[in-house]
Amino acid sequence: MAYTTINKSTDYFNTVLYTGNGTAIGSGGKTVTGVGFQPDFVWGKARSGTDAVDNHVLTDAVRGATKYLKSNATSSETTDTESLTSFTNDGFTLGSNGQLNRNGNNCVAWNWKANGQGSSNTDGSINTTYTSVNTTAGFSISSYTGTGSNATVGHGLGATPKMFIIKSRSIADNWLVYHENIGNTKRLRLNSTNAETTDANVFNNTSPTSSVLNLGHSSEVNASGATYVAYCFAEKTGYSKFGKYSANQNSDGPFTYLGFKPAFLMIKRLGTDPWMMLDNKRDGYNVTEKFLAGNANDSEATEGSSVGIDFLSNGFKCRGTSGKYNSTNSGVEYIYMAFAEAPLVGSNNVPCTAR
Repeated sequence: MAYTTINKSTDYFNTVLYTGNGTAIGSGGKTVTGVGFQPDFVWGKARSGTDAVDNHVLTDAVRGATKYLKSNATSSETTDTESLTSFTNDGFTLGSNGQLNRNGNNCVAWNWKANGQGSSNTDGSINTTYTSVNTTAGFSISSYTGTGSNATVGHGLGATPKMFIIKSRSIADNWLVYHENIGNTKRLRLNSTNAETTDANVFNNTSPTSSVLNLGHSSEVNASGATYVAYCFAEKTGYSKFGKYSANQNSDGPFTYLGFKPAFLMIKRLGTDPWMMLDNKRDGYNVTEKFLAGNANDSEATEGSSVGIDFLSNGFKCRGTSGKYNSTNSGVEYIYMAFAEAPLVGSNNVPCTAR
């Protein structure tokens, strides 16, 4: 019996590693391949090299190539014809922009598949400019213009998002994060290490539905005349999971069941710690120690010897004690988002293994 309808997770999410060459578009640029599909959302970051202290660069097919936002900054959208210049059937092309293509820098790109630029969604009180939806993978990207009053925006998933991330394109403001496990009265900021805070003006104290996001009148999500992008994620068994776990204050850390072997994991302590981003490509073995912080322009780092995460066939396990993953303080909780390398058992009934 099939465990999931997604037999090959890398058809919808994949991580690629590459080395920048610093070449401008007019001289051929840089073509990154190996994604396995045409990505609609690329989140890239320099890991190491001559100057790896550079911004995270987020580009998507809804806003269009050459336009990017930085998850570690509040700044508005930048247009740069030497940044990510096109999406190809197996990756993307880059110009000489040093953030993603500085000569000699080792870089990572996390790639998701939606459905091209998409079309307007009219399910909410605000019609989106474009909404690109992949209902199979539970992922959509929407762009909309705020009203300054409580409103709803359609996401197109046909399932209730467990998590969504919103950023203003036109004004300098914070990245807002909704996660089901902290509820609709609180919010986190992707560009900050801050703990969750209560704010009724962000999500209008109302959870998303299978058709719309609920927005308050905060400038962070809905200022009058400002433009925004929203990345929405619904949970798909065997492919993605969004949840919460508690620290056990022990060097033999807690195990979290996902139902799949993770390819990508982002963890945030519900306190003042970074957004920890790990994947199955940069280490390639357990313990997975190499991380990038989604809220910082820092280069790649580790927490120390054997302090990290084991990627297992059915979930992940914290190793050692660290405030970033497994605090020694009582009652500390963490939220996470995870995408699969492989389901525990796919429709071909072949089990996956740990590494």
